[in-house]
Amino acid sequence: MTTDAAPHPGPASKLASISSAPGVYLMRDAQGEVIYVGKARNLRKRLAAYFTSSGHADAKVGVLVRRIADVETIVTRTEKEALILESNLIKRHRPRYNVVLKDDKRYPSLRLDPTEAYPRFSIVRKVGEDDAQYFGPFASARAVRETLNILAKTFKLRHCRAGEFGRRTRPCLHCQMSGCLAPCCREVDPGLYREQVQEAVMFLKGRTPELMRKIRSQMQAASEDCEFEKAARLRDKLFALERTVEKQVAVTTDFSDRDVFAAAAADGAGVVVHFSVRGGFLGGARRFSFAETMATEEEMLEAVIRHAYAPSAFVPAEIIVSHPLEAGALLCEWLAEQGGHAVRLTHPRRGEKARLLEMALRNARDELQNLAAGHSADEALLARLQKRLGLGRLPRRIECFDNSTLMGAEPVAGMVVFVDARPAPGAYRRFVLHTTGIPDDYAAMAEVLTRRFAPKTPADPLPDLVLLDGGRGQLGVAAAALKDAGLAGAIDLVAIAKKDERRGEIRDKIFVPGRVNPVGFGREEDLRLFLQRVRDEAHRFAVDFHRRRRRSLTLRSVLDGIRGLGPGRKRQLLRHFGGIAAIRAATLAELSALPGIHPSIAAEIKRKLG
Repeated sequence: MTTDAAPHPGPASKLASISSAPGVYLMRDAQGEVIYVGKARNLRKRLAAYFTSSGHADAKVGVLVRRIADVETIVTRTEKEALILESNLIKRHRPRYNVVLKDDKRYPSLRLDPTEAYPRFSIVRKVGEDDAQYFGPFASARAVRETLNILAKTFKLRHCRAGEFGRRTRPCLHCQMSGCLAPCCREVDPGLYREQVQEAVMFLKGRTPELMRKIRSQMQAASEDCEFEKAARLRDKLFALERTVEKQVAVTTDFSDRDVFAAAAADGAGVVVHFSVRGGFLGGARRFSFAETMATEEEMLEAVIRHAYAPSAFVPAEIIVSHPLEAGALLCEWLAEQGGHAVRLTHPRRGEKARLLEMALRNARDELQNLAAGHSADEALLARLQKRLGLGRLPRRIECFDNSTLMGAEPVAGMVVFVDARPAPGAYRRFVLHTTGIPDDYAAMAEVLTRRFAPKTPADPLPDLVLLDGGRGQLGVAAAALKDAGLAGAIDLVAIAKKDERRGEIRDKIFVPGRVNPVGFGREEDLRLFLQRVRDEAHRFAVDFHRRRRRSLTLRSVLDGIRGLGPGRKRQLLRHFGGIAAIRAATLAELSALPGIHPSIAAEIKRKLG
């Protein structure tokens, strides 16, 4: 790869020096921030389309071009290299005008490790690069739990983790409710258990009709051999599968696996809907919403498709898209490498596939309409909040601070951020406070605000509104901290104090600078509820951080100092046994059985934990 620089001033004169090879281009604004990343088969031709046209038919492109101060190009050997590099650069820079899919909030999947003697399904949010099998992703945590319950009731696989599995001496409640074969404490034929696992995998892969035919055949054979108890168990399993199939929606008659991606965009917002069809039945739907994007429907589709098929994810042989993709052939080649088989992208015009695509498009348009309605409602709420509190600016970015400590020990603080009335977890921050000893909320708040608005931390944009968990005293502390930072009057301040039921108060109180009495909301109680929601999120975040820090310090004090027990082996112990209590209850033989735990280390662990 090679890198060329092409500054925007006088772009026509710079285009001649840009390569005509395939590659990736990065557009930067006047501050040097990457605002857009794109790929091209011919870099010079693609960039010429931006800079040499007298006007852009798409107003969004015009907005982007006006902000470009510099362009950097990276030449690649092939288009496929450009495709992969573009994806990596978008993840690294998270440009404002690209479709940025958040990897920090992954959809849940089911994991099965076939190397275990008695495998179990577990819920994970990250697909690992190991020999395990992964099924999903599922649209929500509720969907994956419901699927796990169906697997438990139908195939009766174990629930317990490795630590519990090794220690259990009597059947658990799941076994007593006929939801587990209990291989932990009963003699279970490994071959029979493996067969149950294989059937569960068939179910998850959408091969339920085939599985039902197999079970029906086994039931008839058992009946003919007068194995009536076995036939009854198979009958119950068959009925359970039939009830599950009855709840599924058949969308195609060829019983094939395929995925459908439909995109809709309007007024700078976009939605992509992903339907998973397994064995002809609609297995689930996921929605990707983008409140602000410069991308076209085609660009959104391409970005979501690349995001959906992470390594180890199942890739069907056919993917239906709502818009033909310019890089369709290249995408098919990449998907074939991911899935290990040929993949085709189709855009059907008639038949049942077209009807399936129309259903996905209808869902995307409905979701887009809901997104627009929600955005309008949020805008109206912020405008009303500005008017009611007398704020100097529309509170698009709200930062709320809360402290957490236990009798002055290990004080911490949390900062949560709401952008356009919605949480922005990626912008949350944690602070370990140096104010220790006697609990002092004012000193703690002064420290965290001083650190947040120190000149040496310009990474985060300044908020429009700072919300404090406290009363008028906290407002005074915050005003002083902002004055010291040279930000007096640049940021609005509001404090929210909990109601005092001893005084007969029934609502939390909202205070603003320059006013002694709390603000009244009249018929706009939804504004108070919104501020309470922001405060409660800050409280949850700070308390959770404090608990995890105390737990970490406790674990460190218990396991530290054991010779030969490093961080990796500590994690191994905790992962295997599930906690300090279980490690303390384990025998020397159980501890020594773990890889890397020498009997001398096991003896030291027992001595240290008592």
